[in-house]
Amino acid sequence: MAALTQVTTVRLGEHLPLLQLLPSSNSYSWVRGGEGLVGWGEYASIKVSGKNRFEDARAWWHQQLEKFSVSNSVHGSGTGPVLFASFSFDRNEESVLVIPQVIVGKRGKDSWMTWIGEDAQPQLPQIAPTYVSNTYEFSEGTLSADEWKLRVARAIARIDRGDVDKVVLARDLIATAPHQIDARPVLLKLAENYPSTWIFSVDELIGATPELLMRLTRGMVTSRVLAGTIPRTGDDARDLALAGSLARSSKDLEEHEYAVRSVADALEPFCSSTNVPEAPFVLHLANVMHLATDVTGALLESAQHVDAFSLLKSLHPSAAVCGTPRAIAFDIIDEIEGMNRGRYAGPVGWIDARGDGELGIALRSGQINGDEIRIFAGCGIVGGSDPEVELAESSAKFSAMRSALDHS
Repeated sequence: MAALTQVTTVRLGEHLPLLQLLPSSNSYSWVRGGEGLVGWGEYASIKVSGKNRFEDARAWWHQQLEKFSVSNSVHGSGTGPVLFASFSFDRNEESVLVIPQVIVGKRGKDSWMTWIGEDAQPQLPQIAPTYVSNTYEFSEGTLSADEWKLRVARAIARIDRGDVDKVVLARDLIATAPHQIDARPVLLKLAENYPSTWIFSVDELIGATPELLMRLTRGMVTSRVLAGTIPRTGDDARDLALAGSLARSSKDLEEHEYAVRSVADALEPFCSSTNVPEAPFVLHLANVMHLATDVTGALLESAQHVDAFSLLKSLHPSAAVCGTPRAIAFDIIDEIEGMNRGRYAGPVGWIDARGDGELGIALRSGQINGDEIRIFAGCGIVGGSDPEVELAESSAKFSAMRSALDHS
């Protein structure tokens, strides 16, 4: 029998902010408001695809866990060995799973480090790194703006015909830099501009998602649903009035209800009880405002084998990134959208050895490839949608990544 590999978790004292600990390559993050997890180095990784990708991901993760001898003096979610995951939107595209060599976590006043191997505890940097500035040129992606509006019009026609209630269409832009892109300054700028979002980085997919697909901790599950959006103007009084109009908009409330219902229905088989607030609240971000609802549930006591992978399989894709009914909306996206989403709009985050985890939906994001980054934005199309308005909404959503790139 092969010797087990040592995994050690210890408490940490003072250290730099999590995102400032990241090296320039093989780095991973899931950070919100300065708390969360970062990692670097690669102990092991795999790519999975196909209809059984969540089961295959779980099987591989459990195989790796069987090889570990864990010494954990901290305990709690996110301690011990942790898997970073970025799943594709479409099951036929590749999803990426990585076990970092080193992980640093922070929750409240507590910080910890986990590392794999017999080596002594890794030393953390004491001085914040400096970054090389990049400038970016933006160009149209798979479709031009006018072409994309035509696709939106086609989706509206399908809705009016009664084929589907809601369908989400996405578009992309390309940003090119003179030098290889360093994700770290972009992540820091996103964290500065959007402190209430989850700042993620897995295999060069980076972003700041406001949407938590699922958090599973000790039998309690939470999902933050966003659907229904209006751009901000920068004028506080005007934005307050717009927030009120968003909260009363029948079109946006309808879109939001589809998304909330899809999440509640996906969680119901696993939960003894769920709580779905009667009305959404308005989430204010720097660039847009969203209708938001936090759905919570308590897992059934009989659901002992339910873990993050089980919930992901049921939750993804939600109506917030696909549509309603889900299967029909997915087929219409495949037919109309004309773009390969890759891992955009897929689950992204981490899962620990207990099967607990936090994963968001990879929104407000971009895929780095050398000196180029492909950024994404999507809009929920329902009855009453207007292609010109949807184009403006997508542009507002692009601004999160565009601004971070321009000022990093």
